[in-house]
Amino acid sequence: AAAFIGLFGSFFLYQIVGGTLTLLILGLNIDEAPVDGVRLMTSAGQILFILLPALVLAKWFYEDVSTIIRFKLPDWKGLVLFFLGIIILTPLLQSFIAIQNYFFFKLADNYEFINSIKIALDQLNEMVEKTYGNLLSANSILEGIFVICVVAIVPAVCEEVMFRGFVQKSFEFKIKPVWAIIITSVFFGLYHFNPYGIIPLISLGIYFGFAAYISNSILIPVILHFFNNFTAVMLYFILKDDELIKSTSDKDIDLQSAVILFITFLTMFSFIVVLITKHYQNKKRREYAILP
Repeated sequence: AAAFIGLFGSFFLYQIVGGTLTLLILGLNIDEAPVDGVRLMTSAGQILFILLPALVLAKWFYEDVSTIIRFKLPDWKGLVLFFLGIIILTPLLQSFIAIQNYFFFKLADNYEFINSIKIALDQLNEMVEKTYGNLLSANSILEGIFVICVVAIVPAVCEEVMFRGFVQKSFEFKIKPVWAIIITSVFFGLYHFNPYGIIPLISLGIYFGFAAYISNSILIPVILHFFNNFTAVMLYFILKDDELIKSTSDKDIDLQSAVILFITFLTMFSFIVVLITKHYQNKKRREYAILP
């Protein structure tokens, strides 16, 4: 109950209340609103309607906020392993998107019903990418730092405290950790309204959830989330390529190469996950060994 209150409560507050306030303050035509105003409202909405509710609900339901949110310093070896994982996971998910879109677009070419779905998804995807592109545009170093705060720092802290902190931990009290991670990650993916990126977003959520659970530290998924967003922002700043923020790809890709890349990165990523699991298993054994 606590987990679902957090999920639906934050969704209502951020998307409905926050969206309404944004329209009232900045006007009905968001495209013509000052971009800095949109950035400020986005960050304020995340802090007020995602981070703050997570902390308030944790205190209300459980009293011990630090334990529920998992405020704990991570060990550096585990953090390094998780960093290796996110570095491999990024191209793995990119190759998956290429394969996914290849088959989906082929189906849309041959079936009218699938094509009608594609048209609707394309419209939503275009809106999401346009909004994201506006947030990323920067003309100075100071504006670039502001963008990093809005797109990388604030979401990493707010979303992880809510999803991997309060929500996932609440689920873990009643169901198996693996299901707590998966359910939380599905809502995390849906929350972002990215039609072609839904499975990669869920996959990222599962990795972040795995990190929070096995390390018992919210700081690791916060750092991973920040690194993922920060890398995307910096590549966009440096390369100035709109393709970097798109979750669609050409249907005429080299499918064989994409599949080979996917399998290669999946194998590497699986190996890293095994190393992470063994690291924390050994760490627990050492901790139990020194107990009186």
